[in-house]
Amino acid sequence: MNIAIVGASGAVGQELLKVLAQTDFPVTTLRLFGSSRSAGSVYDFKGQKITVEELTDDSDFSGVDIAFTSAGASTSKRYAELITRHGAVMIDNSSAFRMDADVPLVVPEVNGADALDAPRRIIGNPNCTTIQMVVALKPIHDLSPIRRVHVATYQAASGAGASAMQELVEQYAQIGRGEKPKVEKFSAQLAYNVIPHIDVFTDNGYTKEEMKMFNETRKIMHAPDIAVSAMCVRVPVLRAHSEAIWVETETPVSPEEARHALENAPGVVVIDEPADKVYPMPLDIAGNDPVYVGRIRKDIANPNGLTFWVVGDQIRKGAALNAVQIAWYLLKHKK
Repeated sequence: MNIAIVGASGAVGQELLKVLAQTDFPVTTLRLFGSSRSAGSVYDFKGQKITVEELTDDSDFSGVDIAFTSAGASTSKRYAELITRHGAVMIDNSSAFRMDADVPLVVPEVNGADALDAPRRIIGNPNCTTIQMVVALKPIHDLSPIRRVHVATYQAASGAGASAMQELVEQYAQIGRGEKPKVEKFSAQLAYNVIPHIDVFTDNGYTKEEMKMFNETRKIMHAPDIAVSAMCVRVPVLRAHSEAIWVETETPVSPEEARHALENAPGVVVIDEPADKVYPMPLDIAGNDPVYVGRIRKDIANPNGLTFWVVGDQIRKGAALNAVQIAWYLLKHKK
């Protein structure tokens, strides 16, 4: 297939290059696009040197089968018609179209078939925190419909991009030298701190990040009645997001039933031996593909409740890998 990546120089764009190569996706030609600042940069793909083209109103996407876009919502909105004009399917990693009724929002392990109905030739790649949560929710939801979800996220610096990861590293170095740490990417110093604030606040007191989890979970799971309440927190971890999740189901689901379902679910790895201090941690999970689940137990505050711990790599499953899995789904189900 003929592939394009828009936003090739960013953290997700670079991960897309790795995932396409590592999954041996059948790439016939690969074109890379970026801003005027990144145009001219050269990247290696399976031994081939590819130069980044500047994305402009005159860019030609004819012949492109799938375009992965990861350059922000404003870029996706501006260039969507240009990208899809000649028949390309746009798999968009931004928030631009996620809640549009005629744009499927897809996590292949949960609702892969939705990708086959994309009238605008645009498929939304969900928010990273939503992706890893719904992968873990789906096998439990299949046992007994989920009524309510409470989630507290512990989100790594990687969620704010490569420059944010670098800022965290530099803050620790600056503090070690006795200097005042420089704050640019976050609302406060992240080193030796946690920040209960990701994205902008909305009128109801929740942030946009928290409302994404509310709205996207309902759309992906085809469950408009699921109540989702999120508290999203930035933590001083470089890469891989963690989530503490409490769910309430219509009928009780035992921890043993949930564990068995999760162990047999696609894209999930259960690591749950707390007596031996074995559970998922972001330091161990970074760079890996699955969603990892541990600390599975009964919610002692709710007779129909379960609680568990979920960790996933934000750049891989939370972004690039999920996008490529959507492309694989399209390829395997192509009519």
